[in-house]
Amino acid sequence: MTNALIKKLGNFSKLSKEDEKAIQRLCTNIVRKKAGEDLIREGERPGSVHLLLDGWAFRYKHLPDGGRQILAYLIPGDICDMHIFVLRQMDHSIGLLNDAVIGLLSEDAMLELLSRHPAVERALWWATLVDEAVLREWLANIGRRDPYRRIAHLLCEMWVRMSTIGLVSGQDSFSLPLTQAELGDTVGLTPVTVNRVIQELRSDDLIILKEKRLTVRDVSRLMKVSEFDVSYLHLGNADITRAE
Repeated sequence: MTNALIKKLGNFSKLSKEDEKAIQRLCTNIVRKKAGEDLIREGERPGSVHLLLDGWAFRYKHLPDGGRQILAYLIPGDICDMHIFVLRQMDHSIGLLNDAVIGLLSEDAMLELLSRHPAVERALWWATLVDEAVLREWLANIGRRDPYRRIAHLLCEMWVRMSTIGLVSGQDSFSLPLTQAELGDTVGLTPVTVNRVIQELRSDDLIILKEKRLTVRDVSRLMKVSEFDVSYLHLGNADITRAE
């Protein structure tokens, strides 16, 4: 079940067979969580590193007025809280968008992996830098793009990220377990505006969104209208492919 992590890290650093076996040995403690649960809450310090093996999660902060800002989406192969090596406590929460399978990795096991496998260490730090690049792009997206391009850009990003771990079908289709309210909390729009933009994207024959599954009808055109430049994802070794 660690294939997504191996695929993700392989985008950033060439992994040996020994590296891959070491990653596979990490996941000895696997738990299942339900949609709507929090993996970690703001203020906590996790006892283990959480590896998302299946399902989607999201980073978020609650605001004093009761609002919520979604800060990042986590998909299979993402490590949710490398922060525990540095921070005393989490400065944000991580929730689950759908039912998920989580690998709980001990801090000692992670440190041993990093010390014994430099290619894995390099890939994990590269992945952390990409997370920061994504956050910068999201800030630009919210601050400078109109609602249509804002949502189209986010959909392009998720298509690329899911492609790199083999979770996009031959019809450019993938699971997108997001409500319109959650999309709004991500890109700073009301659910009404999100609904209008989704209808426009459908009318423009760019997407099909049905039963929490997104099909991109024309990837190149969606990237063009949203001004999407994949370079900020720094996918050095990535071959963007679709699962059959």
